[in-house]
Amino acid sequence: MQDGGTIVVVSGLLIGLAYGAIGLLSGFCLLSGLRGWWADGDSRLIRTFALALGVAIAATQLLAAGNVVDIGKSIYLQPSFSAPLMFAGGLLFGYGMVLSNGCGSRALVLLGRGNLRSFVVVIVLGISAQMTLKGLIAPGRIAVLQATQAAPKSVSLPALLSIFGLSETFARMIAASVIAGALIIFAFAHAPFKRAWGQIAAGIAVGLLVTGGWLATGYLGADDFNPAPVTSLTFIAPIADSVQYAMLSTGLSLNFGIAMVGGVFAGSLVTSLVTGRFGWEGFTSPRHMLRSIGGAALMGAGGAMAYGCSIGQGLTGLSTLALASFVAVGGILLGTAAGLRGVLRVQPLVPAQDARVTMQDGQAR
Repeated sequence: MQDGGTIVVVSGLLIGLAYGAIGLLSGFCLLSGLRGWWADGDSRLIRTFALALGVAIAATQLLAAGNVVDIGKSIYLQPSFSAPLMFAGGLLFGYGMVLSNGCGSRALVLLGRGNLRSFVVVIVLGISAQMTLKGLIAPGRIAVLQATQAAPKSVSLPALLSIFGLSETFARMIAASVIAGALIIFAFAHAPFKRAWGQIAAGIAVGLLVTGGWLATGYLGADDFNPAPVTSLTFIAPIADSVQYAMLSTGLSLNFGIAMVGGVFAGSLVTSLVTGRFGWEGFTSPRHMLRSIGGAALMGAGGAMAYGCSIGQGLTGLSTLALASFVAVGGILLGTAAGLRGVLRVQPLVPAQDARVTMQDGQAR
C-alpha cells in the first residue's frame, strides 16, 4: 500500500472509531431527532444534527475556499446528475429508515452495543446496495439515470450565486455563512439544548469528523500516482464494500470507507463495554424481523440511487453545498415524514406477549 493509501485507511479507521463512540454516547441519529421533535416535542437531537451540519458546512467550505481540498472531485459535485432518481432514492431511504428504526450508521453503532437486529440490517443493506450499484438491479438504475440525467451549468449553490457576478470565493463564503449560521442559530435557539453540553459537544465533533474525512482523503492522503476518491463520512457504499471485502478480501484492497465502517463498529463496541452499555438484543417477533429486512433493503437500494444516506448526503453531501445533495436530502426528509406521520405511517409493533394477550381476550369475549 502506498503512503497516501496508508494515511487514508488509518484516517478512516480513526474517524470511524470516534464516530462510533460519539454515536453511542449521544444517540446521534437523524431519525431519532425527527421522531423526538415531531412526536414528543423534544428537539435536542435534531438540534444536535443541525449543529453538526452547520459546523461541517462552515469548515468544508473554508477548506475549499483555501484550495486545501478540491471537493469538486467528490461524487456530490459531478457535472451531471439525475434529480428524479436521487429524489426517488431519498424517498426509499427515508421510509426504509423508519421501517428499520435507524439508518445504516445507527445500525453499526447499535451492533457494537450487542443489538443483533442491527446485524441483519447491516447485512441486508450491504447486499441491497451492492445489487443496486453493481448487481441485478444496476441495469435498471443505470437506464433511469441515463434517461433522466441533466448537466446544469451550476452544480452547487456557490456556483449558482456566481451567475450574479460574484467571485467564486465570495459566493462560497456568502452561501456557507448564511446556511451554516442559520443552522447554528436554530440549534442554540432552544434553552434545553443550551444546557445539554454533551449534545453540543457531539454536534461539533461530528461536524469536525466530516471535515477530517475531507482533509484525510483530499489533502493528507492525496497521491497523484495512486489517487484515492475524495470523500468523507458516508455509509451506503462503504457498508456494501465492507460486506464484499469480508467475503473476497484477497481480491480487494482496504479503502477509507471500509476502514471507517470497521472503526464505527469497534468504537461503539469498546465504548459500550467500558461504560457498561453492552447487552444482547434481538427481534421481538417474525413480523419485527421482516419489517427490519424490508427497511434495510429499501435503504440499500434507495441510498445507492441517491448517492448517500442521512449521513452521506445529509451531512457530507450538504457540506459541499451541492444542488444534487439538496434534492436527495429533500427525498430523505419526505420519506421519513411519510413513515412517521400520515396515511403511510409505520405503525408501532405490538410485542409478541401483548399480542397473545389481546388475542386471548378477544377469544374470551
